This record gives sequence, structure tokens and C-alpha cells, in this order.
Amino acid sequence: MNDILVLGGTGFVGRAVCERLVECGAGGGRIVVPTRRLAHGIGVRSLPTLELVQADVHDDAQLAALVAGADAVVNLVAILHGTPAAFEQVHVELPRRLARACQATGVRRLVHVSAVGVGPGAPSNYLRSKTAGEAVLAAAGLELTLLRPSVIFGADDEFLNLFARLQLLAPLLPLAGGAARFQPVWVQDVAAAVAACLERRETIAQTFELVGPTVYTLSELVRLAGRWSGHERPQWPLPMAAGRLQARVMEWLPGRPLMSRDNLDSMAVPNVASGRLPGLAELGIRAAALEAVAPGYLGSAHACARFERWRAAPRRE
Repeated sequence: MNDILVLGGTGFVGRAVCERLVECGAGGGRIVVPTRRLAHGIGVRSLPTLELVQADVHDDAQLAALVAGADAVVNLVAILHGTPAAFEQVHVELPRRLARACQATGVRRLVHVSAVGVGPGAPSNYLRSKTAGEAVLAAAGLELTLLRPSVIFGADDEFLNLFARLQLLAPLLPLAGGAARFQPVWVQDVAAAVAACLERRETIAQTFELVGPTVYTLSELVRLAGRWSGHERPQWPLPMAAGRLQARVMEWLPGRPLMSRDNLDSMAVPNVASGRLPGLAELGIRAAALEAVAPGYLGSAHACARFERWRAAPRRE
């Protein structure tokens, strides 16, 4: 494997993936990361062997030109919030464009990051579009590996950091869906999985569920985020109807939404491994425990500053 194209390489997961590929040598070739705005790539720009290029991956001609120079493609592009049309564009149309570009240029190797919980009858726009995106790629005749992570945690995550910050601001935390189950996975383990799949051809045509060693309820995760950040607050369980009203209000607040109704819909499906598919262990990776990683970054004095930067950042389309 020589040159690798990483779509979504400037995001939270993308930065970890790029760092891991550079560390592994990426087969001695280049790692190419496209971005609409070069300013978004500040976190990866200094990595050796990585080339940051300005391009719109939703443009067929630009995407084909990017793919043509690659030996393999990693697709990490995803959104957590948006309209049904936005989910369709990012999770279905982009994979369709990518499949056409790969077919046109003869590039066959693709690692695509999807999500735990996809499948027929998925309850949210997020999961339905992720399901459709997988189907598009599976039908394209490529050397495809699918990775389905649970919620991903790490120093710049948008999950535990969010609940830590909210508990700093509020004396009481209203919480809907507290019984929803998650199996959080460390971002570095996800990055290691991507690198392992690129290195091992036996992973072609396989789907891996990437999860941590422990299942938690949302309520437990919120409590831990507050405890590790030093300001654990009481929770006020909300019935789902009230939670949806709260989420609707949040959708209209300035900046990136903290929670959406679609997020609540996604939580109707347990965000845990099915037990029917291989996982990190089959890739030779020992999953890191949440308790071994999260206290270190949630307790950092920089945690709130990271959250504020995320909230103030422009939404990416």
C-alpha cells in the first residue's frame, strides 16, 4: 500500500487516523487529506508524508482526481446533526460518488467507517442514511472493509466533553434517554483498526464492530463525565416527550446543536456490539477502558476551552 486518500481526515477521528498512518509508515507513500478550507487542517498539516489539499469531495470531478492518485481510500466523512437532505448528501450521495470515482479510476481498496446500530428499520435519519451508504458501497464491487464504531471518546470528543461542560454550567442536568446503552471506544483504537485493515487483505469483505470493553447507560456516562471533570451534578430524568421538546429547542440555538431529536431517535437502538461480527480483538487490538483514558482529559484545565472552540466553529457541510 502506497498512497492513501483520507476523506474526513481533518476531523476528530480523522486526525487520529492520519497520525496512526504516519506512525505506521503508510506503506512508504503519501497520505492525502482533502478539505474545503485549509484552515480546518491545522491539526494534521505538520504531519510528515501528509499532503493537505484544498478540494470539495462532493464535486465529482474533484473527487475523481483525488481518487485517481490513490492506492486506497479511507472514508470518515460523517455528520451527527442535520436535515434529512444533509444526511442523504453526506452518508449516501458521497459514498455513491466515491464508488463511481473508484470504479472509473480502477482504485479498488476502500475502508469505510459507518456506525454501530445500522440496519433495516433503523429509527433515525443518521442510522438510516448510514445503512443506505453501506449498501451503496457493498454493491459497487470494491475491496471494501466496513468499520462500525460505537460512540467514540478521546481528548477532543463531542460526547463526554459535552456532558462535562454542561455540568459545570448547570446545577441540575435534565436528561432524556438515560437508560440508552453505549459501548464507548477510544479514538486511538479506531485509528489502529483503520490502519490494521489497510495492512491486512484478509479484512476485505468483512465488517468489524469497534467497541470498548464495557457497556454503560447514558446516565452512567453523564455521571462519570461530571465526576472526572470535578463537577458532578444531580440528574433530572426527563420523559421522552419532554426530551424531544428540549432537543427541538437546542436545534434552534446558535452554533452547533448540543442535542437533536434525531440523536434521541438513534438512542432507541442500543449502541453496543451485536456479538455477531468480529471486533477489535480480531484485528489484534486490545480495547482501552474508558476509565483508563477519559479521567485524564476530562480533568484537564483545557477541557472547557476545547468545548468552546468546538461550539464556535462553523458547521461543516
